[in-house]
Amino acid sequence: MAGATAGAGDPVANRAPQADQVTVQLNQDTAAKQGILGHFQRGDVNVALANCAGAKAGSATFSSPVLWFSDYSFGQFVDVKATMGAEAYLVSGTAAGQYPLTVTCGGKSSTTTFSVPAEQVGQVPAGAAKAGDGSTAE
Repeated sequence: MAGATAGAGDPVANRAPQADQVTVQLNQDTAAKQGILGHFQRGDVNVALANCAGAKAGSATFSSPVLWFSDYSFGQFVDVKATMGAEAYLVSGTAAGQYPLTVTCGGKSSTTTFSVPAEQVGQVPAGAAKAGDGSTAE
C-alpha cells in the first residue's frame, strides 16, 4: 500500500493527531482576517488558543516571556479546534521578533513560536509629504 505511515521517522504533518495531544497557537485566521495565525496583532485583540482534553481553570495555563494573559475561557470553541483560550497582551517595551508561547495542561505542555512586528510610526515626521495634497517631502 502506497502512502505515508505514522511511524517515528515520518514528518509530523503526515501523522494523525493523537486524541490526547496538546496544541497551542496565537490567534486564528478567519474569513475576515487572513494571515494572523502565529502573529501578534498590535492594536487589536489577540487570543491564545489551546487544545487540551480536560482543560479547566486552575489546571491549565498559558505562558510567554512577552505576553500576559487574562479572561481565560474553557470549553469547545467555534471554528477552531480548541478547548481553552485567553486574551493575550504584549508586555510593554517588547521588541520585534520571534517568541515562545507555551500551554501547560493536565501535566503536559506544548510550545509554539509567534512573531511580534515592529511598532508603527505613531506620528508623521516633520517635513513629510502628505498623501493626496500634491505636496512633496522637504
